[in-house]
Amino acid sequence: MKITVCIGSSCHIKGSRQVVGQLQKLIADNGLGETVELGGTFCMGNCQKGVCVTVDGQFFSVSPDTVDDFFQKNVKEKVAG
Repeated sequence: MKITVCIGSSCHIKGSRQVVGQLQKLIADNGLGETVELGGTFCMGNCQKGVCVTVDGQFFSVSPDTVDDFFQKNVKEKVAG
């Protein structure tokens, strides 16, 4: 599974650095380092919806407040399932 987080200026202002940090911790805490690849990219073209995140190409809008729920539903459950 590949997760890509936008680190462009608009998403950065909306908390992409915190989202990346939380995702890194959640991946490590759940022992998914071998299964989940986390990367960054610049503008995804959905600045108004940021922080922009894709999981295997599927778009999501995530914030530092919603990253835990996002991870549970869109990463952990899919990897475990």
